[in-house]
Amino acid sequence: MSTVTATPPSGRRLARSAWSGALAGVVLVVLAFWLPHLLSFDTFSRTRYPGEEPVPPLRGYLEVKSVGFATVRVVLVGLVAWLVLPRLASVARWPALLLASYAVGLVWLLALAHVDGSEGISRVEDMPGEYLTTARGITDVPATLDGFVGRITYGEPDSWATHVSGHPPGALLFFVLLVRLGVDTSFGVGMAVTIIAAAAVPGVLVALRALGAEALARRALPFLVLTPAAVLMAVSADAVFLTVSAWGLAALALAATARTRRRATAWSVLAGVVLGLGVFLSYGLLLIGPVALAVLASARSWRPLPWAVGGALVVVAGFGALGFWWWEAYGPLRDRYLAGLGGRRPQSYWVWGNLAALVVGAGPVLGAGLACALPRLRATVTGAVDERRTAVLLSLSAAVAVLVADLSGMSKSEVERIWLPWVPWLLLSAALLPPRWHRPALAVQVVSAIVLQQLVFTQW
Repeated sequence: MSTVTATPPSGRRLARSAWSGALAGVVLVVLAFWLPHLLSFDTFSRTRYPGEEPVPPLRGYLEVKSVGFATVRVVLVGLVAWLVLPRLASVARWPALLLASYAVGLVWLLALAHVDGSEGISRVEDMPGEYLTTARGITDVPATLDGFVGRITYGEPDSWATHVSGHPPGALLFFVLLVRLGVDTSFGVGMAVTIIAAAAVPGVLVALRALGAEALARRALPFLVLTPAAVLMAVSADAVFLTVSAWGLAALALAATARTRRRATAWSVLAGVVLGLGVFLSYGLLLIGPVALAVLASARSWRPLPWAVGGALVVVAGFGALGFWWWEAYGPLRDRYLAGLGGRRPQSYWVWGNLAALVVGAGPVLGAGLACALPRLRATVTGAVDERRTAVLLSLSAAVAVLVADLSGMSKSEVERIWLPWVPWLLLSAALLPPRWHRPALAVQVVSAIVLQQLVFTQW
């Protein structure tokens, strides 16, 4: 009996796949922006206010900013990073590379946010639906947790603010912690969130190196740092969730590849605790599970799983002991979601409009990268452990998680920030692009980020 071995796609086939994926992404985005205006139907992407023109599938509205020093500065930052970062990623020593990825990422985040001046950092935290105002008023954490579910209901005098009600209490407690540390101004909180957000990319890189995919990490690094999602990461609480999940998965990768049982156990428990905390930051982070399984599949080691589950259960028990059980919130949360704009948003539009919003946030390279990952799927299942296999497993597992969230109907609009924790793993597919695509594709990503910041008020 002969054995058929799957072979990776040829260069020509890979290029065709990349072009097809890029075109599909562009068409999807154009239709998502154009059809609501052409057919005059309301997607309820946001509440309409005078003088604001919504731009579904994004949550924001059209706001063409004047070209000034801040715009010139972000263009220069993007240009220098585009020129330097790929070369730096290929030659720098690993510790220096981690530091550089953080530093360049932070500068990119701040440069984009400051196109709107200092308000680009502070204005989100001042909005009434956000966390900071509520966090300032929390004086009794155990009582807050014990009564948390009862205040999710919409329309009651003591109902939580929009974002507080839409997330587990861990998200609110993060901002309570900042306030108690003395970081209680909107600008200070925005800076703290942005500083934490920039740490997500090093977490992804650590995970990849632990999985034996350092070369993949170096090729993917420029795409991870210079993503248009940076526009959404600065000051968005979801970027904090991204960083927590990224480092949780890094700990899981270190556990799966540890050389001693003691280290494997320690890293496994830590991964479970961190990922467990993530689920108490955002209900949606339960769907980081497929990526976690892909990490273990990439390492071909399932030994960390029971220890990681145990670590996560410690977090569950801790919150439960203080009165909050995660699953008890689902019913009131769903009722509140349907009572607001979520219940009015047409699934017939958002089931594909959400994906267009994801392409806008992750950048046009996403369609091309995933199209290059799909032809390698069979070779990934049957082939030996290598870096391309890691890229395929991680990017496609993130795609599966996003599709599940999309089809659930509980993620309609606002997904450009909600799905931030999956964006870096999706963008690993960019490393599978034909080599001659890398520089032009990275330039497109940079330009897309600047255009998005310059033309749209994104509200995050």
